[in-house]
Amino acid sequence: MNIAPTSVSGIPFDQARVDRLMEEAGIDVLFATSKHNTQYLLGGYRFIFFAAMDAIGHSRYLPIVLYEKGRPEHAAYIGNRMEGGEHQNHPFWTPTLHAACWGTLDAANLAVEHLQKIGKAASRIGIEPGFLPSDAYTLIRKALPEAKLIDATDMLERMRAIKTEAELEKLRIASELITDSMLATIAWAREGTTKTDIIERLRREETNRGAHFEYCLLTLGSSHNRAASDQAWKNGEVLSIDSGGNFHGYIGDLCRMGVLGEPDAELEELLAEVEAVQQAAFSKVKAGTLGGDMIAHAESVLKASQVASYTDFFAHGMGLITHEAPFLMTNHPVTYEGTYAAKPLEKNMVLSVETTMLHPTRGFIKLEDTVAVTDTGYVMFGDRGRGWNRGGAS
Repeated sequence: MNIAPTSVSGIPFDQARVDRLMEEAGIDVLFATSKHNTQYLLGGYRFIFFAAMDAIGHSRYLPIVLYEKGRPEHAAYIGNRMEGGEHQNHPFWTPTLHAACWGTLDAANLAVEHLQKIGKAASRIGIEPGFLPSDAYTLIRKALPEAKLIDATDMLERMRAIKTEAELEKLRIASELITDSMLATIAWAREGTTKTDIIERLRREETNRGAHFEYCLLTLGSSHNRAASDQAWKNGEVLSIDSGGNFHGYIGDLCRMGVLGEPDAELEELLAEVEAVQQAAFSKVKAGTLGGDMIAHAESVLKASQVASYTDFFAHGMGLITHEAPFLMTNHPVTYEGTYAAKPLEKNMVLSVETTMLHPTRGFIKLEDTVAVTDTGYVMFGDRGRGWNRGGAS
């Protein structure tokens, strides 16, 4: 069934593609409630007051975007009362706006009323089970007894899999800011600097560059423990710094290596082994290549390596969240099915490629890189500092 797009100005996504995905999933109306999918459907908007939290009073913030397939004039955004000011400054594209809520039930009630108003109370409604609170779900189920509630998770993940040029630019900037921040932090750290100090310095470096710090997983010396502690960096030891931060909601997630002093021959060789696996994966990144073929090639190179017994390879999609389509590997380590392994990579998909060595004596040695798929290969974001970076250099 072909849906003829209806003209509404300012729609921030590919309407024809979203309509097609909804049709394939048997969904008449999207009922998006996660921060990342409401952000996508609103063209990048996320309310700053609830950017880092959800709870307020006895309930929580529940943004809702309602989008009827082929009828953008019926779209609605339901948000918090304070978002009326956001609309005054930068109007939302949805023809209907209810900036009126303080919790889950008032938001769900308004959503139900809107669905009834547009004649979709008995339609096939695509929900996000993992992001729809039980009280809101119960209200919707009782208020719309004739509606069929469909899990729209897969459809929404497919919607976000192909990035626009604007999204790619945000991902590039996020990666560049994180890389610059990690290299500056490594150069700043000295003998005696603790893991807690290093993580705090990285947070400041990322924040000062305009990124939103989210986490830092850090190891020193022979330890494989990546949690913050009072462990101090010692001369001759390695450091692995794996950080995630975002730029306007889009994730930068990379890992780089440092050493306090000069790396010895063994360290050079070990990082070269990691790099060889990374390059094997990159060599298969191209639009049209099966995702599983890229994985298999990298794993074959790793299997033949002398470090295979304590080294792991992993690749995953990323964008608004750290693990999203394309899903290339099953339960490795995050719990989901590798549903894209048998599908070709597509232009403007974005991948995180990571090889992790848990060396028994030299420590945690890892590279993680971000690449965007192109017709002829790939473009890497944050392509710097991939060797041994010296601590105490600044």
